[in-house]
Amino acid sequence: MDGIADTGVQRAPRYAWYVLAILVLVYVLNFVDRQIIAILAKDIKRDLGVDDQFIGFLFGTAFGVFYAVFGIPLGRLADSWRRTWLMTLGLAVWSGMTTLSGFARSGTTLAIARVGVGIGEATASPAAYSLISDWFPKRLRATALALYSSGIYIGGGASLFIGGLIVKRWDLAYPVHAPLGLRGWQAAFMAVGIPGLIVALWIATLREPRRGQSEGLATPPPHPRPFAAFLEELAATIPPFTLIGAARRGGRAFRTNVLVAVLVALAAFAAIRIDGSKSVAQWGAVGIGVYAVFSWSAALRERDPATFALTLGTPAFVGIVIAYGLNALVAYAVAAFGATYVRDTFAVSAEQAGLWIGAPAALSGFLGITIGGRAADWLRQRHASGRIMVVLFGGMTPLVPVLLAFRASSATMFFAMLPIAQLLASSALGASAAATQDLVLPRMRGTATAVFFIGTTLIGLSFGPYMAGRISVATGSLATGVLSLLMTMPVALVAGIVAYRLVPAAEATRVARARASGEPA
Repeated sequence: MDGIADTGVQRAPRYAWYVLAILVLVYVLNFVDRQIIAILAKDIKRDLGVDDQFIGFLFGTAFGVFYAVFGIPLGRLADSWRRTWLMTLGLAVWSGMTTLSGFARSGTTLAIARVGVGIGEATASPAAYSLISDWFPKRLRATALALYSSGIYIGGGASLFIGGLIVKRWDLAYPVHAPLGLRGWQAAFMAVGIPGLIVALWIATLREPRRGQSEGLATPPPHPRPFAAFLEELAATIPPFTLIGAARRGGRAFRTNVLVAVLVALAAFAAIRIDGSKSVAQWGAVGIGVYAVFSWSAALRERDPATFALTLGTPAFVGIVIAYGLNALVAYAVAAFGATYVRDTFAVSAEQAGLWIGAPAALSGFLGITIGGRAADWLRQRHASGRIMVVLFGGMTPLVPVLLAFRASSATMFFAMLPIAQLLASSALGASAAATQDLVLPRMRGTATAVFFIGTTLIGLSFGPYMAGRISVATGSLATGVLSLLMTMPVALVAGIVAYRLVPAAEATRVARARASGEPA
């Protein structure tokens, strides 16, 4: 299709499935640590004196912006260093920060810990996507990535069940004089953080595959100084070092960078004035994220024009990112506030909410993403845009069950509709991930993954939970806050249609476009 015969393997070796199983476990831990805050939100609000707006910031923006920003240089490191070692280091960092969250005594300290969790977790998917794409042939790639991504739903569901169970049992066992003065929600953070430190050692034992081996593509030799390249990427991404990086590229690049920084700062200031003084952290963090992504993309365009051309310079790639990012915007809002909504509206305990949301969510998410991945692979064999069909399906079909869930007259109806919405929405992830991986060359996969997750975090995670919480505070209705986000679905539909129309040509010309940009492919 792209001018090079696929001489790679057609079957995945048995060891590839072993690696995949461990990577799924890592992703389960990733989402347990990331989403346990959803079931703990009511208790955190009570003990730290915060509201839904702050919970939305804590669940989404505090984690998501730094996850996205650091995912860029870490994705680059995944393209030049041992991916298994990178995952080992990242897992140790985010598990440690989750454990430290259990000692938080204020919203500020908990937010700082969430930033640390975001930075650590930014190592996982760029490295994992790249490993999976090298272990599994193209015909199985969406399936393998979907199985890996099932960790989102297994981990998210498990976090609700485990968190709710620990909160109830801990608070019953220690109504007063608890060990170290910890409340149940603090003990829950510690209980889920510590196991990751052990699993990190397991990851270090995995073998590193040759890049491009699944497709028989020749790739350049390993980068001789991966950490020097990582620090260069870090300087191009993280403010205020971005100014130094821009200055090195010349006066015009520096002036453009300063102008964009000023414009973003003014936009953030205007958003704070409109949204209120409590939104300083939200819009300040979003401003940092937007400016960092611009700085990095400008540097990437100059240093690695081929990677830029096949990712941010490819409208089909951008269309997939926007379409799935808006899917994630609604999904993350539901994940952030579903448990709080049912606990507040129907007087359900944390343990009950964790059980009746967590277990069905894990099952439905696993089924949705695996069936969606298989369907995407099957459709891709029959149509060049087959995977985008699944992206569109997963973006549009959850509308009705989400509406019914947050307009339910009973907890039973809510519990019935939520897993249906999860089943439908989750089908799009494996297809989206595989579609973006197909549009780039093997050496670019870590960076492509980082760009993909910019959409799911800066678009979905940074805005979805916060806006739902903010509208909830303004209207006094959490249901209104969540359902208002469904207004973004027409935009997601347009982005998906654009991707559907452009993907065939983009994939067919990826090698030619890379060569035209200077790639020695």
